[in-house]
Amino acid sequence: MGKPNPKLDDWRGRHAWLVGASTGIGRATASALHARGARVIVSARGREALESFVQAHPGAQAVALDATDHGSMLAAAAQVRSLLERQPGARLDLAMYCAGHYKAQRATEFDLDEMLCHQQINYVGALHLIDAVLPLLRAQGGGHLSLVASVAGYRGLPNALAYGPTKAALINLAQTLYLDLHEMGLGVSLINPGFVATPLTAQNAFRMPALLTPEQAAREILAGWAAGDFEIHFPKRFTRTLKALGLLGDGLYFKAIRRATGS
Repeated sequence: MGKPNPKLDDWRGRHAWLVGASTGIGRATASALHARGARVIVSARGREALESFVQAHPGAQAVALDATDHGSMLAAAAQVRSLLERQPGARLDLAMYCAGHYKAQRATEFDLDEMLCHQQINYVGALHLIDAVLPLLRAQGGGHLSLVASVAGYRGLPNALAYGPTKAALINLAQTLYLDLHEMGLGVSLINPGFVATPLTAQNAFRMPALLTPEQAAREILAGWAAGDFEIHFPKRFTRTLKALGLLGDGLYFKAIRRATGS
């Protein structure tokens, strides 16, 4: 992807806003950032989960929002700016979109409402965050925007009819944002996890290879930011295999996926 991002390796006193931080990867990453000295702002719809995070992480702030509602996101961004303005010299160092929705779906059980629900939470919500924070990051002349997609966005997979396309859209979006913003001094990173034990993946009835805990995922993410990586994908033993499969022609790819998944 060319030059690396500005490295984020010292979080002491830095401000991070994570949207979708009530559970799973988002919550674990917010906790890891707090442990590194960051001043963390967590957002999600669940107020109780946010408050429990704040109680367990002194100094953290909670701003409830609905990522699918543009007005709600703009109002939350105004609150975040207000929090920053109360601290001389403070700026928004990281905005991370980690809200997500997943329900297995196949074409034989096509559900338009579910397709659109995935789109609104997984993709449109990210657009709402970008619209809310990009003017601030550009005015600052720096900062970092990070989007959580998935290896399910690399190529088509069984049961991912609703989920996969939204993550593919996020991958393309992050790549284009990087091309547009890197020369302005803004960092952009794309996070593509494999299987992580979260409330979303708990519904899977199949064995999930190379399953990680949210805490392990958070460590991988922080290491990627510290290295200045654009794409942060993990666990490597799993994601590299999927990347290799992605290089196959369609016929070979479909055959390999059917053999691997029994679909």
